[in-house]
Amino acid sequence: MRIAVFSDIHGNKHALEAVLADIQSREPDLLVCLGDLVGYGADPDAVVQAIRASGIPTVMGNYDDAIANRRLVCGCDYKDEKALEAGVKSISWTMEHTREASREFLLTLPDRIVKTINGRRVLFVHGSPRKLNEYLYEDVPAADIIPMLREANVDVLVCGHTHLPYHRVAEDRHIINAGSAGKPKHGDPQAVYALIELSNDIRVEFIKVPYDYESAALAVEKAGLPAEFAAILRTGIG
Repeated sequence: MRIAVFSDIHGNKHALEAVLADIQSREPDLLVCLGDLVGYGADPDAVVQAIRASGIPTVMGNYDDAIANRRLVCGCDYKDEKALEAGVKSISWTMEHTREASREFLLTLPDRIVKTINGRRVLFVHGSPRKLNEYLYEDVPAADIIPMLREANVDVLVCGHTHLPYHRVAEDRHIINAGSAGKPKHGDPQAVYALIELSNDIRVEFIKVPYDYESAALAVEKAGLPAEFAAILRTGIG
């Protein structure tokens, strides 16, 4: 079974359109979105409505939770005071530019999706099995992550939130991070998603998708959002 998984679109309709077109061309058996449809980008409402219309199974991200519930914080890990200030501006702007119908859709998103595939229990979440805003970086010690996976009773964990794609194995359990389709931090501006093959073995390919990131960056600037958001789109570094 082939599963395409993308995450962290963050209001970037240009990237979303390119990623969905690429996924469609590969004809996976299942498509899952790991949330954070909104925030940072200039088109949160368009992204939410596109996901809603597509019917793609989608989990709630921390930014989705913040906007849907009108929270003033998104549970993000800001590296310094400047980043915190920009994040606050992002939340405020996104709330103003997300319609009530989109908020209502975000409220319906589950915190997890569970599938049993070829005898393996697969869990799809935004952050971690414990919290939607917990960062599971690739270097999290196995001693910390294995108890979490055992408690959740999963063989394969598929997550996002860090914006950094990876696949690691810890005691025969797989952790796959899909990276970010709309606000990549993997070092280049291309969108990225994960293509997972679940058969006797588990194989993961990270697909990089070129798209018009300059138009996305210009839209961010035109919207009056912080300039660093546009810079991340142009460089894939954030």
